[in-house]
Amino acid sequence: MQENTQDGTPGSWFRVTIPSRIKYDRTWLMNSIQSHCSVPFTPVDFHFMHNGAQFFVQEASTASALMDVSNKICDEESRKISVFVSPSAAPYSVRDKLKPEEMEQLKLTLSKRFDVSQQALDLRRLRDDPDLVGHDIDIILNRRNCMAATLQIIKKNFPELLSLNLSSNKLYQLDGLSDIIQMAPTVKILNLSKNELKCVWELSKMQGLKLEELWLQGNPLCGTFPDQSTYVRAIRECFPKLLRLDGQELPSPVTVDVDTPCVLKPCKGSYFGSDELKRQVLQFLQQFYLIHDCGDRQGLVGAYHEEACFSLTIPFHPEDPAPSSLCEYFKDSRNMKKLTDPHLRVQLLKHTIHDIVHTLCVLPKTQHDFNSFVVDTWFQTETMLCFSVSGVFKEGDGSSQGCVRAFTRTFIATPASYSSLCIVNDELFVSDSNPKKTESVFFIPKPTCCASSIPTLSMERQEMVQALSTWSGMNLQDSQK
Repeated sequence: MQENTQDGTPGSWFRVTIPSRIKYDRTWLMNSIQSHCSVPFTPVDFHFMHNGAQFFVQEASTASALMDVSNKICDEESRKISVFVSPSAAPYSVRDKLKPEEMEQLKLTLSKRFDVSQQALDLRRLRDDPDLVGHDIDIILNRRNCMAATLQIIKKNFPELLSLNLSSNKLYQLDGLSDIIQMAPTVKILNLSKNELKCVWELSKMQGLKLEELWLQGNPLCGTFPDQSTYVRAIRECFPKLLRLDGQELPSPVTVDVDTPCVLKPCKGSYFGSDELKRQVLQFLQQFYLIHDCGDRQGLVGAYHEEACFSLTIPFHPEDPAPSSLCEYFKDSRNMKKLTDPHLRVQLLKHTIHDIVHTLCVLPKTQHDFNSFVVDTWFQTETMLCFSVSGVFKEGDGSSQGCVRAFTRTFIATPASYSSLCIVNDELFVSDSNPKKTESVFFIPKPTCCASSIPTLSMERQEMVQALSTWSGMNLQDSQK
C-alpha cells in the first residue's frame, strides 16, 4: 500500500475534517456528506474532537469529490457545514494493522471469553491474557488499531452481542470505541469501570449507542460531580435510555409515543380550563411576582420544592453569539443550540432551593407588567400542573436599567397547602422586546380611591392596597382580598 501524502497517486491517504462547535449526529452527518459526494467512500477512523469531527479516506479522486461537498450541506439551523481535506499519513488503524496471525490469535482469545448463553464478552485486563502474552501479542485498547481489530472481530463473530466488559484496561480515551455504534449496535450493557476516563466528553463519542446499563465506577470522571444526581443527569445526557448506572436502578426515562394520534386545542389569548384553575394560577402568579419584584427574592424560598430545577435561556444568534443587550443573562444561559459541553449543560441547571434562589437574586431587578401577561395551562393531573406565562418586564438596575424585556416562563408545579402551588421545574426564557409591544406597557391608570371601599384597614394597609392596585391594575376590592 502506498502512503505518499503529497501527490494524488493511488493509495494516498487524506484527512477529512469537519470543524464545528456543534456535535452533529454521526449517522446524519455521514449520510449527508455521502449523498452530496459524487464518489462513494468508506470513512476510516471516524471520531469526534472538541472542535468537530474527523475521518480518513483513500485515493485522490475521493478527496477531490469530498472537497466539492464543502458548504453544500446545511444543518437544521441553516448553517453551512465546511469540509476540509488535506494529505495525510495512513491512519493508525491501517498503518499498524495487526498481522493475520495476530488477528487469528486475538479471535481465539475473544472466543474463549465469550458467554454464548448471555451473549456477553468479558475483556477485562485483555492485555494480560496468557493466550496473548504467550504469543508475544501486545493488545492495548487505547491504541486505535487494537480497538479497531477487536471491534472487527466482534462484528464478524459476535453479531448479537448484548454485554461488553472493558473494565481494567487503563482506557483514558474512547476514540477507537466510538466505532462500536456501527460495529456492535446491539450492545445494551457496557462496563468501563476501573479505567482512566477523566471527562464525560469521552462518553459523548459513543452517543447513539442504545445503552441500558453502564458501569463507570473507578474512573476519575466520577469524582468531578458535586453529587450523585448531577452525575446521573450528565451520563443520561449521553445515553437517554439508560436504566442502570454502576449497578443502581435509575428512574425510567420519559418517552413519547409519536405514533399515537392526538388533537391539539386551538391557541387562545389565555387558557385555563376552568374558573377554579384560573383563580389558583393567577393567585400564584400575583404572589410570585410581587415577591420577585420587591427587591429581595429570598422570599421565594417557600415557592420551590427542595429538589426543584431552574434554567435560564436567552436567544442564540450564530452571527452574534453574545448579544450585548442581554449580557447580564449570558453567563447563566443554557441555550442548547450553543452549548456542546455535556458537563456545562448539567452545571447550568440549578437544583435545590438554595441554588435556585441564589441564581434569581443575582439576576437584574425587575418590574413585571401584569397587563401584558398571557397565561396558558397545558397539562393537569391530580398531582401536577403545567402552565406558562408570557409578558414583559422592565429592568430596574444595572447597565440596562429601564430596558423592557419579553419573557416566557414555564412552570411545573404540585399542589401545596392552602390550595397553593409548589414549583418543581421553572424554565425562564428572556429576549429583547418588540418595540411595538412596549409602547403601551407600564401605563396603568390610577384607580380612584374611595375611603369607604377599605374602611376596616389601618392607614398603613390602605396604602399597601392602594399601591398594589396601582401597580397590578386590579380594583381595590380584589387588591384588598
